[in-house]
Amino acid sequence: MDEQVQPGKQAEKDVPFRMLAASVRDREARVDMNQIVGKKDILFICLDTLRYDVAVAQEAAQATPVLNQYGPWEKCQAPGNFTYPSHHAMFAGFLPCQFDAKNVADRELLFFPAQIGLGKKGPKGAYSFSGSTIMEGLERDGYDTWCVGGVSFFDKRSALGKVFPGYFRKSYWNPSFSCPVKESTKNQVDFILRRIEEAEEEKRIFLYLNVDAIHYPNYFYLEGASHDSVESHGAALRYVDGELGRLFDGWKKKRGAAFVICCSDHGTCYGEDGCQFHGINHPMVNTVPYKHFYL
Repeated sequence: MDEQVQPGKQAEKDVPFRMLAASVRDREARVDMNQIVGKKDILFICLDTLRYDVAVAQEAAQATPVLNQYGPWEKCQAPGNFTYPSHHAMFAGFLPCQFDAKNVADRELLFFPAQIGLGKKGPKGAYSFSGSTIMEGLERDGYDTWCVGGVSFFDKRSALGKVFPGYFRKSYWNPSFSCPVKESTKNQVDFILRRIEEAEEEKRIFLYLNVDAIHYPNYFYLEGASHDSVESHGAALRYVDGELGRLFDGWKKKRGAAFVICCSDHGTCYGEDGCQFHGINHPMVNTVPYKHFYL
């Protein structure tokens, strides 16, 4: 038999939740998304599988000059341990959160799904959106939403590969964007730069780019390598950094200012504690780099 809770007792049980909800709403944000949405393009760049330790090592070595100029990487908790769960979370507004967060009130939310919990009132600085995804909310506010895929969850060649592209008004993928292609990021950037030449200048764009060069296989970015490793992972990031420089320069020239979210969806293992790849809970998988900035 279900326990019957008296109204007064239920109110007492709800007190911690109400306090937590108030704490989330009152948290000061570093950026006010309500001053960005509708005024600027938004670029969401996922460096698929990028490990935090590799990102900060390349940053410290000044090996990623493009990304370095936009501030240091922030150490964050991954939303999921492989692409599929992580992107469902991120597309609903739950981006990687601060590594030292102890509860939901410690999260800094740029996007907030207005139809769930917390009294439907979003945190300060967050863009409260209606619908099941960020993209659905932004479309209602006039954005054209683009997806340029990389890994197979975006390839539209299977039922599963059509799920994420289906969240966008426009979605693009071709085999030259895929993981085994050494020039995949160059091909993606070339495609995007051609597309923005044809885009309506007055209509804001939300672009999601899934960069898969860092995902396995990545050994071919390191001269002489025959298998993937932490070293080839870093070499792949160096390659990606140069291509992002072309994307940012081209976007600024054609479209002007934009707000950029750049992060990994999860990390991966190269033998640590006997673990390989991702889809498992290991510190190397669950810890990711994150930053956001203005072009």
